[in-house]
Amino acid sequence: MTPLVTFHALAIDAVDASALAAFWARTLGLRAEQPDGGAVALHGKQPGQTVWVNPVPEPKTVKQRVHLDVRARSLDDLPGSPRLTEPGQYPWTVLADPEGGELCVFTYEDVADYRLKDVVVDCADPGAVARWWHGLWGGELGHDAEHGWWWIDGAAGVPFESFDFGPVPEPKTVKNRIHWDVELNPGVTVADLVAYGARVVREPDDEIRWTVMADPEGNEFCVFSPGVEEPPYAE
Repeated sequence: MTPLVTFHALAIDAVDASALAAFWARTLGLRAEQPDGGAVALHGKQPGQTVWVNPVPEPKTVKQRVHLDVRARSLDDLPGSPRLTEPGQYPWTVLADPEGGELCVFTYEDVADYRLKDVVVDCADPGAVARWWHGLWGGELGHDAEHGWWWIDGAAGVPFESFDFGPVPEPKTVKNRIHWDVELNPGVTVADLVAYGARVVREPDDEIRWTVMADPEGNEFCVFSPGVEEPPYAE
């Protein structure tokens, strides 16, 4: 099946967008710039490495259903980040960003400038969600039957290692504080995504030029038509 969409960017909600953007710029190896509108754009060497940090009024209240895995030479690269797991508990270390958002840190001797490793999504049915996204943007679908994990490597436009989908017992209850944006491939329309099983959450209006949609488990994502510029970002 030909992919319907291409990965476009990531977006992170923040009460203090400037402070959280400074943290993620250092952590991911990106440069920050603040256009009009309050959002902060983090840019890398490739367009798909863009991360938007968007101001929102509500603070984090529950464990994030979407989090980022990052690479670092050591935990000293993230000073002041509270540790949420014990040393040796996992092959990675779970830390918290300045607003309490979870992130997983994998340490390596050699780390590239761009340090995002994976985007990880908690799912009630990770197989169903992974297969749904695989059908939407292609790539190589993988599965760890022992632990219930699924992943997609090499999806269209994704500039990091993989999207991972892991099992959790609890359902989604609040808007995700991290989401991703996609661009429609030529000839594809929002109606095609609806026919595929996506749900429209918000249509373009006087404030936004894109369509906010949700996948079958309610994970929000923003859909752009080719050539539509993003910022200033607002939802």
